[in-house]
Amino acid sequence: MAREAGAAAVAVAYHDWETRTEWSLHGDVWFHAASTIKLAVMLGVYGVIADGALSTDSRVHVRNRFRSVADGEPFRVEASRDANSDVQAAIGRTMRVEDLARHMIVTSSNLATNLLLDLVGVEEVQAKLASLSLHGVRLERGVEDERAFERGINNRVTAKGLLEVLRVLQERRAFSVELSEQMLEILHGQEFNAGIPAGLPAGARVAHKTGEISTVAHDAGLVYLQGRDPYALVVLTEWPADVYGARNETIAGISRLVYEHLCTEGDDA
Repeated sequence: MAREAGAAAVAVAYHDWETRTEWSLHGDVWFHAASTIKLAVMLGVYGVIADGALSTDSRVHVRNRFRSVADGEPFRVEASRDANSDVQAAIGRTMRVEDLARHMIVTSSNLATNLLLDLVGVEEVQAKLASLSLHGVRLERGVEDERAFERGINNRVTAKGLLEVLRVLQERRAFSVELSEQMLEILHGQEFNAGIPAGLPAGARVAHKTGEISTVAHDAGLVYLQGRDPYALVVLTEWPADVYGARNETIAGISRLVYEHLCTEGDDA
């Protein structure tokens, strides 16, 4: 399906709590993370909250000036390249950590992401990921850091790595039950639903994070269906820069195939 649509590479992984099965295709292959790296940033921030150094109500000064990890030179997140205008409109004021985390996930705000990452630090997020034994997710820089991108410093993920992130959240192992549930509640608010959710029947609920740039399109989420335990699904795809139309349709198609395999195969209907 993905190859026919023009994808250059695809990786899929799922874990099903109902059937106690797990499967992957190219699950250890590294991809540019795009906005799925925001799952790692969220974990890092909530890990610092777990330590007591922050709270969800802590106020953060909203500004648009950051330092590149490549050379320390300043850069900005262009408003035209950000998916959320609310955070841009708050420049010069303050916002709560929880609100920034929500904007980072549900509308994929790049400015909110960099504010949170600057607040806790790349190394601290890396340490929190390591403390949860999450090795298939590599956070190296903030978003829109073009100098770092030009030097090959990029955030990367594997399908299995993101699957483990989802498992940690669903199994309430992300620092505490309460904090895990807060992060899941944020993921349930995702506003971009043309990927995994589009391949599911009406009534399905999905807590997920998408990611898309010029050459990749991803979705990673937890699927909740009535009458059964949930399953986690990660779909990573890489594309030629001039192929756009089939990206979400391909992810939705893979989501539908996984749903049919896990939930309908063997049904008399």
